[in-house]
Amino acid sequence: MAGPLSPFVYWAQTEDQISLRVALINTKNPDIALHPTKLTFSAQGHGAKGVHDYAFSLDFNQNLDPEESSFKTSDREVLFTLKKVKKMWWSRLTATPQKPAWLKIDFERWKSEDGDEEEEARDIINDYPDLYKNLHKEELGYIKEDYKKVYLLIYNLFQFVGFTFVFTVLSIQYFRDGPNAMLHAYDSVGSAMKFVQLLQILEIMHVVFGYTKGGLLAPLIQTLGRAFILFCMIDAEPRMHSKPVVFYLFMIWSSIELIRYPYYISQLYKIDVYPLTWLRYSIWIPLYPLGILCEGVVILRNIPYFEETMQYSVSLPNPWNFAFHLPTFLKIYLAFVCFPVMYFLMMHMYRARCKKLGIKSWKKFK
Repeated sequence: MAGPLSPFVYWAQTEDQISLRVALINTKNPDIALHPTKLTFSAQGHGAKGVHDYAFSLDFNQNLDPEESSFKTSDREVLFTLKKVKKMWWSRLTATPQKPAWLKIDFERWKSEDGDEEEEARDIINDYPDLYKNLHKEELGYIKEDYKKVYLLIYNLFQFVGFTFVFTVLSIQYFRDGPNAMLHAYDSVGSAMKFVQLLQILEIMHVVFGYTKGGLLAPLIQTLGRAFILFCMIDAEPRMHSKPVVFYLFMIWSSIELIRYPYYISQLYKIDVYPLTWLRYSIWIPLYPLGILCEGVVILRNIPYFEETMQYSVSLPNPWNFAFHLPTFLKIYLAFVCFPVMYFLMMHMYRARCKKLGIKSWKKFK
């Protein structure tokens, strides 16, 4: 009679523990023994070969603490949490370099416990890139390219090209025609600016679906704020198209993005270019206030236009019994919302700058 089969076992680690996931459904009669350097497991369940008796044995690379380790069974799998005696990253799980075919690496669980809540969480890819690549190659035989990384590369590169087009066209026209070029800025690059701005809404979804790390509030405010200015304040009012402030605003937005997207591309492939990093976390200091000032001028210039046309305003009576006066909303925004939003965005960038560039924040004397 054939002996027990081996189930698929997926492993991952943090600095102080090992996690094992035994892919066995409806586990029955588990017999488990854990020693400092060895784990034996046998049980009946539904695995890759159907319902059978399954068993495996693992000799570990380093010592574990059986007293602090634990396991639990569920309908879908058996989970082990094994405490390391010494806090360190293991180069491999098993004592010998040759690992059994049923032992797999659970890459989704390779997360460290010292992530920063304010910024992107750290993981083994960032902390130990060589170790991660070696494990990946050991598991698959080659370095598998992350589809998310490929998508983000294409997105960031496309946005960089788009904003380069806007910046280049406006710069050439200004050097050729002088200040008169400002009157035709929207006619020249308005369509391109609207397209890349629409694509920036994807950056909100990147955070929501975990493609990028970090908080949701800052990109939400910045992206939707720009969209409101571009589509509701500029595009919807033809008399704003020829205002010089539109030229200045497009140049400021483009200048910021010409730094931001190359920086994101460099971070995707863990390439640290200090001048680029410094620009990414320094150029906002003059450009954010100037951009918000231009946005405020756009809103201020639009108030009499929208009072005249009543566009986007809702008057009573109507079936919804609801009234909305856009010029009043714009006045309230300029008076009470604009400066808090500017303060929030600049403090967000200031904290990021302190972390990335190693700058200590000012502390009060006690």
